[in-house]
This record gives sequence, C-alpha cells and structure tokens, in this order.
Amino acid sequence: MKILLLSPHTDDVELGCGGGVTKFLQEGHEVFWVVFSTAEESLPAPLPKDSLLNEFRDVLASYQLENGQSRVFNYQVRNLDRHRQEILEELIRIKDQFRPDLVIGPSKNDYHQDHQVVAHEMIRAFKSAASIISYELPWNHVTFDTQLFVKLQRSHLVKKCEVLQHYKSQLMNKKNYFSEEYIYGLAKTRGVQCNAEYAEAFEVVRWVL
Repeated sequence: MKILLLSPHTDDVELGCGGGVTKFLQEGHEVFWVVFSTAEESLPAPLPKDSLLNEFRDVLASYQLENGQSRVFNYQVRNLDRHRQEILEELIRIKDQFRPDLVIGPSKNDYHQDHQVVAHEMIRAFKSAASIISYELPWNHVTFDTQLFVKLQRSHLVKKCEVLQHYKSQLMNKKNYFSEEYIYGLAKTRGVQCNAEYAEAFEVVRWVL
C-alpha cells in the first residue's frame, strides 16, 4: 500500500501517528511524507532558523527514509491560508505522481489555522482518489471522532518516543504533549477502546475498498 503523510508542521505526523508510521514501515508499506512549514518564525532565539528542518531530517533517518521519500515546503507558519490554492495544486501534483492508496493528515476538527487549511485541501485533492483518515492531536481539538484504530505494540510506542526526541527545539519549550507519560497514556486509552495493549485513533473522512 502507498501511504501519503501530510504534516502542516514538522512534528505533527510524529505526534499524531508516529506509532502507526512505525507499524506501516515495518509491514513494508511505501511512504511519502510532506511537510508544509518548518515554522522558522516560531523558533526561540538563538536557535538557527533551519533547526526544525534538520530535526525532521533526523526523524527521516531514524525511520530509515530517504530525502526522496519526502518533500518539505517552507510556507510561513500560521499563514498557510494565504497559500491555499498553491497547496491544493501541490497536492494534486503529488496525487498524480505518487498515486497514494491512503492519505493521512490533520482533522477538520483541528482548530489550528494551518491544520485546517491542510485538512480541507487534502480532502479537495484526494476525495475521489484515495482513502483519507485524520490523526489525533487532542490539544487542538474540541471534538474528535474515534472511528478507526490502529493497534500498536509497545515497541511502536518506544519508537514514537525515540523519534520525538529529535525535536530538541520543541523539547526546550517543555510542551507536555511531548512527554512519554502523555504518549503512553493516550495510546493506552485508545488501546482499551479497541481491545489492544496500545492504539492510535483516527477520524475516517473517506474509505475506498
């Protein structure tokens, strides 16, 4: 299966479905990963502007993915709405070139302005071409429909936590959703909901068999 991962910012996919990505790669699925903003303007001084880009490259290496299996745009953080048509056109190009079976991106119920743009343009681009599911980022949601679960083993969560450690620029800010306690706690909760040790939950936008 060919899986397209859409990340408004460099760490969104890892936080939302890093365990699932680990599982998909272990199962031999082909992955192409797209990032829309490296959030240079959000980095605390005196960090270099390319810090998040380099941290994302470390993530790719950790997953044993090559640069050719990803594409990174540099749209200004919190301003993706100014580039909505460009983003749609880029997604259509990727659709025609990669031809994914499954697209995984942010939820329409995500209230971050950049995430909403990617979520809506993802649906516009792929609604008739692929299955589409949305990962969970609870700190951005008021509601989230847990319609699909990816069952995980502890080793998948270990890898997810390991990968997130590459984001040293974000760990400096002590964001609580980077903590292992949070990651394991949410995965345990979702696991209980689907009779598994751990899981990640997704909203289903479109499912094509």
